Amino acid sequence: QVQLVESGGGLVQPGGSLRLSCAASGSIFSINAMGWYRQAPGEQRELVADISSIGSTNYASSVKGRFTISRDNAKNTVYLQMNSLKPEDTAVYYCNAQARSLYTMRLADYWGQGTQVTVSS
Repeated sequence: QVQLVESGGGLVQPGGSLRLSCAASGSIFSINAMGWYRQAPGEQRELVADISSIGSTNYASSVKGRFTISRDNAKNTVYLQMNSLKPEDTAVYYCNAQARSLYTMRLADYWGQGTQVTVSS
């Protein structure tokens, strides 16, 4: 199986910055796209940003220009640099990877456990 472990969440003041990391491990054959989603209380989970295996990126309009997604394929790790944070960015952030495990060889979605980001003064 494939496991995703996130880190880097926390409490930050408006205008501040945080960097999230997500490392994939386990019986990985290959990883296609990786991304970050978020879910605020009472809201549906939404895409924040994703990045293909060759580095093509896609951002939600609400974070474009403030957030930057990147990945290190050698480390099976994806990052989310979040700048100019706003209270409305407060949510649980989830890492996602579209990957093939060595056991099934089928492309499947894998999720991290989530990390809380709170933007508040």
